[in-house]
Amino acid sequence: MRKYSKILPGLFLLMGFMVNITMYSQSKDSTSWTTGADIFSSFIWRGTKYGTGPAIQPVLEFTKGPFKIGAWGSFDLGGYQETDLYFSFTLFEGFSLGMTDYYSPDFKYFDYSRTSGSHAFEINIDYSKWNLNFNANYILNEAGNIGSLGSDLYFQAGYSFNYFNLFAGAGNGWHTYEPDEDKNIFTVCNIGLETSKTITITDRFSLPVIGKLIFNPDKEQMFIVIGFKL
Repeated sequence: MRKYSKILPGLFLLMGFMVNITMYSQSKDSTSWTTGADIFSSFIWRGTKYGTGPAIQPVLEFTKGPFKIGAWGSFDLGGYQETDLYFSFTLFEGFSLGMTDYYSPDFKYFDYSRTSGSHAFEINIDYSKWNLNFNANYILNEAGNIGSLGSDLYFQAGYSFNYFNLFAGAGNGWHTYEPDEDKNIFTVCNIGLETSKTITITDRFSLPVIGKLIFNPDKEQMFIVIGFKL
């Protein structure tokens, strides 16, 4: 994957720019900026825990019609840091295509090498219809410091009921890889239940609360997480 180390960042920016121009020319929908933050008791992503203790996860997003681009991060008191850039666009109702750049500020930003790279570039496909959601994800590059192996896969399906959501995901690469065992198999690594409730504080302020119960059968670990949306 070394030959991609210099073109992936440019590809990410170019695709975002081209899609933005295309969507701008085709759509007269309103433009909006949004910002906010979530606070979770732990950061669990695709069945794996990152960092220690509570995590604050800010987001900044720009939307223009079916196109969106944004930045998302996760930071905790234990020193874990993550800052991701992403974009996506809706091709038709319920179906979107995008890309995410996963980056850790613990490492140099412009290191895109195979051995010590600090970025992992992932293609994201998402489809939602009725109460069903499905997404597919593919990592383009190997990056030593952030841990992607290249060609990492992750698929997840979910179903929403009246009061809770069920989801299950499977992957390989950095989702299941164990260096000590040199194991890299595609397997189920993320099963969970999610529910939410809005707590009314005052007439003008309410606090959305999210609870998750997550089990990783690959690592034989279970987590319970609570979060607040600000």
